[in-house]
Amino acid sequence: MITIKGVLTRLTFQNPDNHYTVCKIQVPGIHESITVVGHLAGVVQGEGLSLTGRWISHPKYGDQFEAATYQVTLPATISGIRKYLGSGMISGISKGLANRIVDTFKEETLEIIENEPARLETIHGIGSTKRDLIEKAWNKHHSVRRVMQFLLEHQVGVTHAGDILKTYGADALNVLKTDPYLVAKDIPGIGFQAADAIARGIGIERDDEKRLAACLICQLLLDEQEGHVYARKQELFAACSRMSGVGPDLFDPPLVKLARLGDVVVEMSNGKADPDEGEDQGQQAIKENFGTKVYLARLFRAEAQIASRIKALLTLKTPDYKISEDQIVEEVLTSLAIQLSREQLDVVTQVLQQKIAIITGGPGTGKTTLVRALCAVFRRLHLTVVLSAPTGRAARRLSEVTGKKAFTLHKLLGFDHESQSFDRNITNPLDLDVFVVDEASMVDTLLMYHLVAAMPAMACLILVGDTFQLPSVGPGNVLSDIISSERVRIFSLTKIFRQAKESPIVMHAHSIRNGQMPDFKAATQDKLSEFYFIETQSPQRVVETILELCSKRIPAAFPHIDEIQVLTPMHRGEAGTINLNQQLQAVLNDAKDGIESRGFTFKLGDKVMHLKNNYEKEVFNGDIGVVHEVSRSEGRLLVDYDGRIVAYELLELDELTLAYTISVHKSQGSEYSAVIIALTCAHFPLLQRNLLYTAMTRGKRLVIIVGASRALEIAFQNNKTALRLSGLREKLVAP
Repeated sequence: MITIKGVLTRLTFQNPDNHYTVCKIQVPGIHESITVVGHLAGVVQGEGLSLTGRWISHPKYGDQFEAATYQVTLPATISGIRKYLGSGMISGISKGLANRIVDTFKEETLEIIENEPARLETIHGIGSTKRDLIEKAWNKHHSVRRVMQFLLEHQVGVTHAGDILKTYGADALNVLKTDPYLVAKDIPGIGFQAADAIARGIGIERDDEKRLAACLICQLLLDEQEGHVYARKQELFAACSRMSGVGPDLFDPPLVKLARLGDVVVEMSNGKADPDEGEDQGQQAIKENFGTKVYLARLFRAEAQIASRIKALLTLKTPDYKISEDQIVEEVLTSLAIQLSREQLDVVTQVLQQKIAIITGGPGTGKTTLVRALCAVFRRLHLTVVLSAPTGRAARRLSEVTGKKAFTLHKLLGFDHESQSFDRNITNPLDLDVFVVDEASMVDTLLMYHLVAAMPAMACLILVGDTFQLPSVGPGNVLSDIISSERVRIFSLTKIFRQAKESPIVMHAHSIRNGQMPDFKAATQDKLSEFYFIETQSPQRVVETILELCSKRIPAAFPHIDEIQVLTPMHRGEAGTINLNQQLQAVLNDAKDGIESRGFTFKLGDKVMHLKNNYEKEVFNGDIGVVHEVSRSEGRLLVDYDGRIVAYELLELDELTLAYTISVHKSQGSEYSAVIIALTCAHFPLLQRNLLYTAMTRGKRLVIIVGASRALEIAFQNNKTALRLSGLREKLVAP
């Protein structure tokens, strides 16, 4: 490791989330400034820095110093302190006031501001209010640096500093020093190991109850990320034992305490939540009850309230709409030019009689036609119908096929990003008569809770979805659980319409759905087809084939960049989204200049995807657009989302990624003219039947699978959706 010291002369770039920084440092005795890269939180121009790291060579930008650790070296001389304080970096201290402070305290100035700020009030012009302002500004400016240095001292990745500071603000260092496990609970991405490294460093023992309680919470958060709503007690204890290095028998007392505090809910095998006895008896009850389920409290409340609300709605009077079958047929024919089949007419008629109904089925079975028909009938009945879907793309697609405005659930329910709360709830319900939710299989436990809570008592709810698709990214198997409870009337569409039967995409998808492995290689050799399987074993050859397909073979039929979408199960690996995006960008976009962020270079004409809900920009997680304009001088990017131009500043580019290839999960709720699916044995951890089915059903006119037959077989044979732990079905079934 090498150490260099100098003054920060230019802050070129800094990511506000992880504080990755590119800056220029002027080192005494060296004429040219040095480019420094690394996670340098809280640094500003004019500060002195001592940096430890190594020299690296960037293929585009040349030699750079990669900083592993750093320290801000505050000036020690009176002239240096005067210049530092007078620079304006500390809010509340003007140049004139800086001179008065330095004239009074000389070399001790910075130490007094840091440790004895009350003494500032001895200076003319500084009262208690002004002193408080200066103290807060000083602490805010230096809190980032203090947190970073604390994390470095405890060998915890500095990439977590941004999240810690966002969550706790100026109190961040105090939290780290007094209760580091709180960080692991409040910020799931940091994890138990990082918090534990800090805690162990400040002397917390291995069997400390606070440590074991934090371990339980962190494991439950990990289980939630895997899609589980609860954990089985024995499995939870075993996992925590591996994580913490202590015996599983030590976790009973902290579990009981967490239950008493309301952080978790312990549900016994008899369905009873939390032991009512004293702590000793409660602990004994948990020990003896091997069927115990352990929930994070918010997930238990959400699951229980979904069941309670659905059962309550079902007790209310069912609709009694005055419309005959002949009037339904006439309205649909007049409004939509569609002649309903006998089966469709029966479904429409019966759905009109339900308080809550579910319409499910595979591709080509007419789900969309039924939704359109129902909307036409409800319109004739002068009812207020609201259409919604979990994602922006799914809502737009629903709007396109129905000709009626559709909303994302978050927008409809009035989600507030800052408070993480929903405006619409049981006391402020939605104003509607019929609530239609498309792509309902994507709705997780927490969102379904807010959805049913916002339902007006007299309204009807229609859930539309394909239960065989991938489950929601969030926890639970909500749609499947509601269906299997048999509490709600289900309309399962199985008949494939004649036009759909002509599509090998539809027929292969239904074969997969029905547990029959299709012969992907048959019937594609003699004529053009909608479906192809190109077998190749090596991931490298999979990538080469996809590059050739996207750059040479497919564009003649699908020339627009939006029409072709490459899907893959994973982000990592040769056939993952990261590598495929870079390779596809190289062959599909020859634009020269771009703006770099997080290892990607965004260029004019690039296909990009937004990664997090941004309510200010009205762009949502999974939205795909095309780079419309690049301004390197202004550090700005413009992206075209279906004709709406959205601007991104340099520090906002972490919200974007290339989208020539996206994960199968990200594709849910969308359809594309042509889909290419990368499938290799290297994707083994994520290969499952519903992933294959979901990927195949994203294509409207062409689907090509590129990969190994063995990977196809693994995916087909792995039908493990039901392994998600969820108690919603049991709560719905219970009287």
